[in-house]
Amino acid sequence: MPKRKDIKSILVVGAGPIIIGQACEFDYSGTQACKALMQEGYRVILINSNPATIMTDPETADVVYIEPITPDVVKKIIIKEKPDVLLPTMGGQTALNIALSLSENGTLKKYNVELIGANLTAIKKAEERESFYKAMKKIGLDCPKAEIARSVKESYQSLEKLGLPLIIRPSLTLGGTGGGIANTKKEFDEIIKSGLQNSPIHEILIEESIAGWKEYEMEVVRDKNDNCIIVCSIENLDPMGIHTGDSITVAPALTLTDKEYQVMRNASIACLREIGVETGGSNVQFAVNPKNGRLVIIEMNPRVSRSSALASKATGFPIAKIAAKLAVGYTLDELDNEITKVTPASFEPTIDYVVTKIPRFTFEKFQVTKPLLSSSMKSVGEVMAIGRSFNESMQKALRSLEVGFEGFDKVEKTSNQKILTKKNILTELKKPVVDRVLLVAQALRFGKSIKEIYNASKIDPWFIGQINEIIEKENEIKKKGLPKSALEFQKIKAMGFSDKKLAQLVNKKPANILNIRNKLKIFPDFKRIDTCAAEFKSLTPYMYSTYKKNEVSNTFCESKPSSRKKVIILGSGPNRIGQGVEFDYCCVHASFAIKKMNYETIMINCNPETVSTDPDTSDRLYFEPLTSEDVFEIIRKEKLNGKLMGVIVQFGGQTPLKLSSFLEKMKIPILGTSVDSIDLAEDRERFKKIAEELNLLQPANGIAFSEKEAFQIIGKIGFPAVIRPSYVLGGRAMEIVHNKEELKKYFKQAVIISGDSPVLIDSYLKDSIEVDVDAISDGKNILIAGIMEHIEEAGIHSGDSTCTLPPYSLSNKIIENIKKQTVKLAKALNVKGLLNIQFAIQNNNIFLLEVNPRSSRTVPFVAKATGNQIVKIASKVVMGKKLKPNDLKEQKSNFIAIKEPVFPFKRFPNVDTILGPEMKSTGEVMAIDTSFESAFIKCQLAASNPLPQKGTLFVSVKDTDKAKILPVIRSFSKQGFKIMATSGTAQYLIDGGVKTKVINKVSQGSPHCVDALLDDKIDIVINTTETRKSINDSFGIRRTALIKNIPYSLTVSGARACINSIKRLKAEDITVNSITNFH
Repeated sequence: MPKRKDIKSILVVGAGPIIIGQACEFDYSGTQACKALMQEGYRVILINSNPATIMTDPETADVVYIEPITPDVVKKIIIKEKPDVLLPTMGGQTALNIALSLSENGTLKKYNVELIGANLTAIKKAEERESFYKAMKKIGLDCPKAEIARSVKESYQSLEKLGLPLIIRPSLTLGGTGGGIANTKKEFDEIIKSGLQNSPIHEILIEESIAGWKEYEMEVVRDKNDNCIIVCSIENLDPMGIHTGDSITVAPALTLTDKEYQVMRNASIACLREIGVETGGSNVQFAVNPKNGRLVIIEMNPRVSRSSALASKATGFPIAKIAAKLAVGYTLDELDNEITKVTPASFEPTIDYVVTKIPRFTFEKFQVTKPLLSSSMKSVGEVMAIGRSFNESMQKALRSLEVGFEGFDKVEKTSNQKILTKKNILTELKKPVVDRVLLVAQALRFGKSIKEIYNASKIDPWFIGQINEIIEKENEIKKKGLPKSALEFQKIKAMGFSDKKLAQLVNKKPANILNIRNKLKIFPDFKRIDTCAAEFKSLTPYMYSTYKKNEVSNTFCESKPSSRKKVIILGSGPNRIGQGVEFDYCCVHASFAIKKMNYETIMINCNPETVSTDPDTSDRLYFEPLTSEDVFEIIRKEKLNGKLMGVIVQFGGQTPLKLSSFLEKMKIPILGTSVDSIDLAEDRERFKKIAEELNLLQPANGIAFSEKEAFQIIGKIGFPAVIRPSYVLGGRAMEIVHNKEELKKYFKQAVIISGDSPVLIDSYLKDSIEVDVDAISDGKNILIAGIMEHIEEAGIHSGDSTCTLPPYSLSNKIIENIKKQTVKLAKALNVKGLLNIQFAIQNNNIFLLEVNPRSSRTVPFVAKATGNQIVKIASKVVMGKKLKPNDLKEQKSNFIAIKEPVFPFKRFPNVDTILGPEMKSTGEVMAIDTSFESAFIKCQLAASNPLPQKGTLFVSVKDTDKAKILPVIRSFSKQGFKIMATSGTAQYLIDGGVKTKVINKVSQGSPHCVDALLDDKIDIVINTTETRKSINDSFGIRRTALIKNIPYSLTVSGARACINSIKRLKAEDITVNSITNFH
């Protein structure tokens, strides 16, 4: 049936900020959906609160609202825009929960808005555990034995019936939030309470533990005519017990027999039919008992899922785009396959290669949490790699992670930092550790059998056997050296070995291996993703490399470089804390802009979650690791035809910058800011000279190449001091040290200092205001794109700070001075493209903190706030154009935009929420309004920290903050809040005329402040601390506030913003406006 003509406008609900469990896969899906619906002529209205993504660009939809995704706010947009339908299947769990709320409270019925993609019955049937289990039993599908509980009492009744171990799954949550595996009663008690708290309907599923079983996923698409296709089967290498988002996965499923696959395929389709998903994509998860083959269905998502982006990139089948078109009435046979251009979308994808996904973790940011995995997701990103065999694909994926792996590298220590030995390796393999696949390889090196390793790890013996082939080949290379014949060398490369890995095995340099390959003429071929296992020709240049030759058909490289002028853009690799989707946004915009300048754009990236790896973003896409070898081979291939203008490294964060020296050495032109200018900004000594020549102030600083030197430098500049390793992103291992003991501890635990790895030491500018500047430079002309003021004082990483644009408290004189210093620096560094500078203002003095001659994480925020396409302008400069004063449109003065970070602290037990110079946030929200207070209120709503309008305030602050906090607490008191404080703070407030109730510190015994938090007697918390002892003493306050979802502020400036915004909230209601209203 053709598309629906009765629909004129569609409201698409996004997923909100990037958080663990709901990351930029949904930005990719939502962007695809909006694009597809606009192409069909519908008026598309979008709501999302995330500024870092392509999805919230004004061009993505007809009307874009960057507003909090709450039922009340979405209702206001419905009243204002009058959409005919609402599409909730592209925004993860956030959008589904909104659809449920608006259906149940009558909003959709009142304003005559229809749900498309998935109806209310289907959503409830799939999402509410009890309904889902009944539905599956009705169609004869087995589920794990389970009980539903809605209270602690009911949970213990379930425990009596089922016995330990148990898996606890909260209803209507994402990424397993609040759930886990309970092996003991203590764990059970902790997890059920967390699960009930995190479920929006206070419901948990308690089910028999099937940890150790094999896990599979099916990505299924169904239309209104009951056409069903399996887009992709996915197999988890890790056994059940680890959240699928944290598992290494492969596609297609490799260990199923054809009969087993058909059973699972039929079960998936039966599941969709019973649940009632008629128009779009769904994800169905299964577990199989390896002992007896028992198949159980775990869950299904009646929406585009986290795995949908992976399945789309793995097969070339754009699930979100097709699902959006099915939602408006099309059927699969009416839509074309965009890769082949000749087959319909009802043609089930087939792949003749292996795809591997490996998650990216950042446990190093949360060191008090053991790096163990569970059913609650912990990863912040992922990589994908494609090869002609499991081994090739797997080794490519490992080196894509950017954590130093070159393949199956040696593991020398256990998760407890003990020496790994033949005796303890099997014990270690039983633990759900992050690098378990490397432990498998290590166990094989120790001589353990495949059976022993399987019994310990429950990883399928087939996978262990494949890894064993790699280890055996490693041993052979170590013993005999590299083969002399081209054919044998080719076979080694076809197993996925990088030049660097081979160099390590034979004690040579990677350049030596490259020379051998050049002599033997061993180069990779590039194959196209075609969705049909080469049955039809692929017209889309979406490629991967392989060294595996097809001896039967003697097929060769399918890359076919064009004769055009071309530009290569290096992507940003996997998402991680410190380098998120903002950099992917910059790469995508660069590609769009350079395409318009009539150059062919070539994207290289390995992140399946993002818009940059959508085959229609750039003219050509190489899904490859961002390593010197892999990038060089693509460049070598592309230079065979046409003219390569150069490579762009400044948009993808630190990942491409690390490759710039290698590219320069290989005589590959780098477009935009030169390698020397990049090094000038990164090299502390060289940069210090520049700052001195320009008469710019810097905090007193020094570089220490040894622990002794560090103590000498601190002796000169004094405590407190900021200390960090050189060449880092996201403030990795950066700390503020207050005394000698903390400095000693830093060297003992955080870094290994050496001549090659010095540490940078800066005087800490106390009580200063931090400022971020984004600018564009062509070397002579400089345009200031945005100046942002941080709400928190300097010392908190800029990525973790709430900031405003324009600045809300700086004088015009300071702002003009900042602009002058920015211009001076851009010229001195000869920046050509984007530039980010961080300043600190202390007593009206402007101190220069750091300069990044590349795109920064604030670029998308500045672009959304000002309406200027900064990356587009910078891309023109990179390609040699000169800046003109009118390239940036003038900002309106009637608005203020605020960017607020969101944190993953709940996912990591025992982690403190206190912020510092090392970045911890996974994403951000944005709000824009006519006043600071209105924008701040919206930010708190968008970040799931709504401000209370009444209740009890608990306050405990350090001595140096008491004078500053007094007027803030007076304001809270005047607004009707009851004040509760620990003795020292309480006495100061009472002396200042504020009625205050004294409550014990935890160390003083019950009833204390944490008891009051647990008993719901406190509605908002203000807590500032300084020394290590006071931080430790007050940890329970912050952690309990976090777990109980009680809003808290850890700075005086944050507390001030809270009370001013509460006053505004009481005085007037929130209004909603599209982003373009402010441009």
